[in-house]
Amino acid sequence: MTTRRNFLKNSMLGTAALMAAPATSLAGVNGRHETMQTAAADFKPLRVSMLSYSFHGLFNAGMMDLFHFMETCKYRYHLDAADLWNGMFASTEDDYIKKVHSALEDRQLKVPNIACDGCHILAAGKDDPAKMKADQDRYMQIAKQIGAGFVRFDAGPYDDGRGERAPWTNQEFDFLVKRYRELAQFAYDNGFRVGAESHWGPEKYWPNMEKLIKAVDHPGFAICVHIGGWTGSQEEKDFADKASAPYTAHTHFPWNICEGPLVEKMLNLRNANYPGYYSVEQHSGHNEYNLVAAQLAKVTAVLTAWNRGGSGELYEPEEKRNKEVPW
Repeated sequence: MTTRRNFLKNSMLGTAALMAAPATSLAGVNGRHETMQTAAADFKPLRVSMLSYSFHGLFNAGMMDLFHFMETCKYRYHLDAADLWNGMFASTEDDYIKKVHSALEDRQLKVPNIACDGCHILAAGKDDPAKMKADQDRYMQIAKQIGAGFVRFDAGPYDDGRGERAPWTNQEFDFLVKRYRELAQFAYDNGFRVGAESHWGPEKYWPNMEKLIKAVDHPGFAICVHIGGWTGSQEEKDFADKASAPYTAHTHFPWNICEGPLVEKMLNLRNANYPGYYSVEQHSGHNEYNLVAAQLAKVTAVLTAWNRGGSGELYEPEEKRNKEVPW
């Protein structure tokens, strides 16, 4: 029977033998160590994140705030990024933003995106244009301060009754292009990008968004794509997801895509050399921890399969599976 005393005795003898061995006997150990270091350096990062709106149910119930969200990203889901929704910001005052920045640094979390609601570019109805512009400028400063990769401002306008296929008027379009160029220049000068999302109103129709992208024509401008969220027939939506990929700086994958054509939609981005995060968004407002975990797991599984040379399909026929590693 091995006792604690015998274990310690044998361990000491083994250590003494190793110390007495010729130096050349460690060459194999050192070689393996160097190989392990090289292999670790070759690991491909899994660029997975989630939008904090995914926990809007808990947030509205007073059961989550922005700092709890960061803890959840880092320690529950083991992510290296936090995709932020401005609705979860308790303030935009500098003291609060400094705390946000400090919390991100403490957890070593990147911010691939800030999704800014309520400060879209075109005003309508009861919108206050001056306040919206001031909010846009403030979130651009916040993005600079916390090192965000992208800031999303919807083009707008909201709920004006024109329908999502209708284009912007010439006056609206000229204003959009001018304002987005101003924002894009600031973003470009400070190492990030800004743009619209396939999210609401005319920007959800790909011909409108494509026209906007080409008119702004600035390296600091890009788009966030809510995958599958375009206006139109299924064929039109599928075309838009593919055609928009080269202009995409950030993404949101909703539940129906994660449960459906996930690999196809991720391949659109991969084939366009998409450099950003594959971010999930949960909308249900209930059972959020578990539903977010399910979405993250599916996206992670595709990226892991790609890293091993697989197609990304979760249930490939055996004859098509990559044979290198079974797990």
